[in-house]
Amino acid sequence: MIERRTFVWHGVEHPAFEATGVSEGPKLSLIAGVHGCEYSSIAAVLRFVNELDTSELSGTITAVPVVSMESFRQRSPFVVPADGKNLNRSFPGSREGSYTDVLARSIYEDLIAPADVLVDLHGGDQVEGLEPFAIYEASPVEARAHAIAVAFNLPYVVREERHEGGLGGLTTSAAAEAGIPGVIAEAGGRGLLEESAVQLLVTGLRNVLRHLEMLPGKPDPPPGAQRQVGSFIWLRSTHEGWWDSAVESGDEVREGQLLGRIRNLWGDVLEELPAPRDGVILFITTSPAVASNGLLLGLGADLVVPSRA
Repeated sequence: MIERRTFVWHGVEHPAFEATGVSEGPKLSLIAGVHGCEYSSIAAVLRFVNELDTSELSGTITAVPVVSMESFRQRSPFVVPADGKNLNRSFPGSREGSYTDVLARSIYEDLIAPADVLVDLHGGDQVEGLEPFAIYEASPVEARAHAIAVAFNLPYVVREERHEGGLGGLTTSAAAEAGIPGVIAEAGGRGLLEESAVQLLVTGLRNVLRHLEMLPGKPDPPPGAQRQVGSFIWLRSTHEGWWDSAVESGDEVREGQLLGRIRNLWGDVLEELPAPRDGVILFITTSPAVASNGLLLGLGADLVVPSRA
């Protein structure tokens, strides 16, 4: 049985699904639309749930295609329009904070804390090209999270270890702190609805559920070319100006290779961006317009092809 329901956060209705299986099993929370312009991931939740046969399901799935409705409605990339905060840097949130803090807390209390497993689908936002990957956080439950990330069968699996200046406040960060394995899976980008990205995420979700024994059958093994990423390095501009990239998402680069230049609007080069390490471009800003300290790209380094023996 799949029941349609709504979560009301900040007085705004967020459509949701509750899928109940025929036998006992894990409680999985499946969300997308933390960033409201990542359309392929939103579509993947809708397709997955509407194609789900609950007569084969063990456990329960609570699925919310868009958890930041105002970001979706206002086509606001990266941030919640009410206060300009990035929702995926705000978890577990606070009831005493601003709009985004309270929204994060509502999502945490209604979807993350009650779950046995969290899956959060993302993609490149309106001005991001992206190579598909799954990411999980170093934590006491990381072995379980790693196995789920691998089961998505995406080209890259990123282990994020907290450090000063690194990522924080993610849905998966809050889940890990609560002892819940969580994974963010990313595909698609540039504000486009891409069939190939939707299908990649839906296929990955089905394989994850087989891995969790929530759907019957053996999970498909990861592709032989899947690689693990030991370091996720985010590079930013020093100057405001025009970003003239020399690489694209998915490109493999060598340390010292030119990744792009920042120019002023006379065309003068203000800075050049060399690759700090060997690695792969996991995402890149596709808009030429960048601010001072603007995010330019994410480099996956310390690549390893795990042994399948």
